[in-house]
Amino acid sequence: MSAPGKQDEELEEGSQLSGGEPVSDDGTVEFDERRAKLDRLRAAGIDPYPPVSLWATRTRIADVLAAHDAATLEAGEHPELRYQIAGRLISRRGHGKTAFLDIRDLSGSIQAVVRVDALGQETYDRILALDIGDIVGILGCVYVTQRGQLALAVVECTLLTKALRPPPDKHHGLGDTGTRYRYRELDLMANERTRELFITRNKIVLAIREWLAERNFVEIETPALQSLAGGAGSRPFTTHHNALDRDLYLRISVELFLNRCIVGGMENVYDMGKVFRNEGISHKHSPEFTIIEFMCAYSDYNDVATVTEEMFRDVAQKALGRTTIKRNGEEIDLAKPWRRVTMRELIQERFGLDFMESTREQLAEVLDEPMDPAATWAEVVADIYSEKIESTINQPTHVFDFPLEPFPITKRHAVHPELGEHFDAVIGGIELVSGDTELNDPVDQWQRFVDQRKRRMIDDEDVPHPNDEEYARAIEYGYSPTAGGGMGVDRLIMILTERDTLREVIPFPIVRDLQ
Repeated sequence: MSAPGKQDEELEEGSQLSGGEPVSDDGTVEFDERRAKLDRLRAAGIDPYPPVSLWATRTRIADVLAAHDAATLEAGEHPELRYQIAGRLISRRGHGKTAFLDIRDLSGSIQAVVRVDALGQETYDRILALDIGDIVGILGCVYVTQRGQLALAVVECTLLTKALRPPPDKHHGLGDTGTRYRYRELDLMANERTRELFITRNKIVLAIREWLAERNFVEIETPALQSLAGGAGSRPFTTHHNALDRDLYLRISVELFLNRCIVGGMENVYDMGKVFRNEGISHKHSPEFTIIEFMCAYSDYNDVATVTEEMFRDVAQKALGRTTIKRNGEEIDLAKPWRRVTMRELIQERFGLDFMESTREQLAEVLDEPMDPAATWAEVVADIYSEKIESTINQPTHVFDFPLEPFPITKRHAVHPELGEHFDAVIGGIELVSGDTELNDPVDQWQRFVDQRKRRMIDDEDVPHPNDEEYARAIEYGYSPTAGGGMGVDRLIMILTERDTLREVIPFPIVRDLQ
């Protein structure tokens, strides 16, 4: 669905730890002390990793806090209000015969009050011997502190997991982005903002699927291993299947298989999953990313642009509770109608140049770099748009009618045969959706594949790949008028959560090796 694009390499932003030493190597004093403590627990008959069955019915901390208003309760202990919670010990303070533990689960944190007179000296000392980062189960009753804070008075405390490494420093967290991406577990542990981000990511993905299901789209699982990585102009990753003794490709797109489902009689279909493109890394490019491609029978690219616009608006409202976001210092309202403009109009607005009436050489003067002698007219036009125009489009915009050449399965424009019925949906200078009216003329399709392979040899192959033939043969059975779109899910999440790079919103992004 996507045309080839240039991707600027982006170096990783550092790799050293900062703000405390979150990763301890074996042999450090703290690691050795914690390991020795683990051995002492086992020698005393205490399992530092016991069965969790007793704590499976725990109450989430947020639910405990929501159930009671400390202002309406008397200070002190309320034995009739008992709860079981479980979470990580994130801080501890001791005052004589009373200690205060801060316990956190995903929903929030609460203070646990530990008193010698309630538990006895031995139990009290054992609880105080816990390390920051240990995971514990607490049975306690509601306790209101003298300052009016809701807490739990500990009746029983069970070690559920002994942590051998200390967590990131509570106050500094992880200041280095390279460390945050490489050790995402520590980023999640230290930064509430990161935890909230991935919860929001999940909400966005669920909202997309629900939106499509409500409109009778059927999810089709297409193969990740393909004989030809087709459907986009990107270089694939190659792997080898030993039993079949043949090379296969990790998919770069799912489009061709969805189109074949339409041939078979399906109407609205989609697939959401990982695709893999063996290209550069930048703030908006990742070798592995999540895509959703959807096909709508009896539709054209204008209809897909409308579907995109409505989906973005409704998904933002459901996942975020609002349709407004900020990008590049501007407020963007996804509920407002998007601008619809042709690439021709944009280039005319910016440079006063009509690319339909211009030669390759005239167009190349707009670029700040020497033109590749092999570059075609269509490639020069595409470069002008991608290098000079796209990044300046901040407000939601549909850009229509691209030169046809890079899009071998896109229908020709009804008026201008040099153009294709292709559009890009752009927000914040980033393409989020690439959509087309699909080519359903099998004779034209065969010729396009042959012409494309002549122009651009992949892996030194000089004949159409058999999978191209499978697709072209499939549409000979009759391919209903169809349009579709491909959306980078990570890019959408980056825009909706107002982040600046894909590596923020991909849970475990690919990063460079430590030097």
